[in-house]
Amino acid sequence: MARGLRDIKRQIKSIQNTKQITKAMEMVAAAKLRRAQEKATAALPYSEKLKEVVGSIAAGTQGISHPMLEKRAVKKTGYLVITSDRGLAGASNSNILRKVSGIIAERHQSKDEYSIFVIGRKGRDYFRRRDLPVVEELTELSDSPTFGDIKSIANAAVRQYELGEIDELYICYNKFVNALTQDPEATKLLPMENIGGGVNVSSYEYEPSPEAVLEALLPKYAETLIFSAMLNAKASELGAKMTAMGAATKNASKMIGDLTLTYNRARQAAITQEISEIVAGADAQ
Repeated sequence: MARGLRDIKRQIKSIQNTKQITKAMEMVAAAKLRRAQEKATAALPYSEKLKEVVGSIAAGTQGISHPMLEKRAVKKTGYLVITSDRGLAGASNSNILRKVSGIIAERHQSKDEYSIFVIGRKGRDYFRRRDLPVVEELTELSDSPTFGDIKSIANAAVRQYELGEIDELYICYNKFVNALTQDPEATKLLPMENIGGGVNVSSYEYEPSPEAVLEALLPKYAETLIFSAMLNAKASELGAKMTAMGAATKNASKMIGDLTLTYNRARQAAITQEISEIVAGADAQ
């Protein structure tokens, strides 16, 4: 009985240590989530202004043409998939990877029909294990990424579209709703359809020409959209991690309560048994 009590006490101590770790991780994730939300919000004005300028050119210039605005026959599709480098984020990574896998299985018959650009070690390892065509990868991003961190893979994806190596580009990530909810999204990034629709034409003067300005701005705009999705995905990851660690902490508290009750009952039973043995011994004498 004494050995059984020691085992229960040791298990309670172990769970208490785990609870301290999960609680600390929950608090760290909550602090990082606030910063990630602030960074995503701060990036919006630049993205919106860029969209306004690009939309104004597209809407106000007759006969303007650019490969990123023109829909063409789809022979090959690109998927830019954003995941995390580490786990402990609930079903966040598995949800987006399951969605992308479902889209690929539904739309494509051969690996020659698509290319994958992946951000995050979880996504990279997932696609590698299945021998899927990963053409660019980026891992080991911080919890507060900058545009410079993702510029190489964003530029590679946009450049492949411009060169005609892919005919459409989707960006796949977990869209942040709140700390409890992250929705897996697969949004078409290229070609940019109806970009001038509903945009008020502003009286800008362009040098050397609207076409030249559009040529320079469209790739930057596409890369900016990728960066905005990256910030959103990072907020989703931290929200999922905070929620998962909070749930783990609650489960640990419940387990400690159950084990403490079991320990107290076993201890009471041991004391009762010892008293009975003492009484029985006294009677025998």
